[in-house]
Amino acid sequence: GFSAQEVLGKRCTILNCDNCDVRSQEDNSSGPWCNLFHKGQEMVKRCVIKRKDGTYLPVLKNASLLKDENDQVLGAVETLTDISEIDKLGRTITQLTRKICLEEGFLGIIGNSHAMERVFDVVEKAAQSEAPVIIYGESGTGKELVAKAIHELGPRKKGPFVQLNCAALNEALLESELFGHTRGAFTGAYRHRIGRFEAADGGDIFLDEIGDIPLSIQVKLLRVLEAKEFERVGDHTPISVDVRIITATHRDLQELVSRKAFREDLFFRINVIPIFLPPLRERREDIPLLVDHFLRVLRERTGKNIMGVSQEAMERFMAYHWPGNVRELKSALEYAFVVGEGEIISLDQLPPQLGSVTSRPSTFLSSKEMAEKEALV
Repeated sequence: GFSAQEVLGKRCTILNCDNCDVRSQEDNSSGPWCNLFHKGQEMVKRCVIKRKDGTYLPVLKNASLLKDENDQVLGAVETLTDISEIDKLGRTITQLTRKICLEEGFLGIIGNSHAMERVFDVVEKAAQSEAPVIIYGESGTGKELVAKAIHELGPRKKGPFVQLNCAALNEALLESELFGHTRGAFTGAYRHRIGRFEAADGGDIFLDEIGDIPLSIQVKLLRVLEAKEFERVGDHTPISVDVRIITATHRDLQELVSRKAFREDLFFRINVIPIFLPPLRERREDIPLLVDHFLRVLRERTGKNIMGVSQEAMERFMAYHWPGNVRELKSALEYAFVVGEGEIISLDQLPPQLGSVTSRPSTFLSSKEMAEKEALV
């Protein structure tokens, strides 16, 4: 928006570039000093400049010094290329890619409801951080999938992803699994063994059901979070690790803290970036999409040509409270694939807990068609 006369003799700072390496001279004798005069050339870089009218424009900037035959600086030349259309196309591609991801699955997580879109947003942001993440959700909501997505989207994706269900082991075994042990550390320890933290060095460790670990293990876990080191069972040599910790629980940790069943200092250490997964009953609009997804998976696995569910079966899916969440929905469809015949799953082919009744002839509706019907209603 500036004319040639308006910028003639002015410094480049008039453009208010957001990525310009201009510093003040220490003695302020000659005003701002540009790093270009030190490097001799600025590589092409993306930046945003301010127009005369106050609006901003994304550009690609390139600059070089002009010198005479004696290598004396005569001036500099800078080119600015408008990339606003490229930026616009980039945003469109990102939006379309996001839409496809929501329909086909966000790194294995299926859902396009507002509740799940919020989850995906937090997951993407959390993945770029090194801070501890804790995933809250009922059993069967997909906490492990979210943890894997954080790993795959983050800077540690080339490192290991190590997981452990903390509720599945007693105190002694849990300590050994987490931190490893030396030979002879306890009865049955016939050989040296590294723990999950050591195996996860340089990557992410996912500790599921963190609310079930005993207080004695919580103390040692706190040390790993604070000092990035631990000791193997039977050894007193500190071992340093570079690990990002992701935890998950179906329990109310604050309530456990109030009952002195969970350490408050550990809670604050792991509760830096909380992610709350909604139960399936709170995102029923995702059920048709989930049904279609599991039908495709089960067709490939079993070879059966079951293409959809009846209207009555879908209505039962939409009305059911799903205490087991997505895992229970998948199990219900697996059951129907075993007992079902034909191309559609009828109401009487659903598991008993869903309230099986004698089916009656009905017009076939795919889950996508059912979703459209629900939307129209």
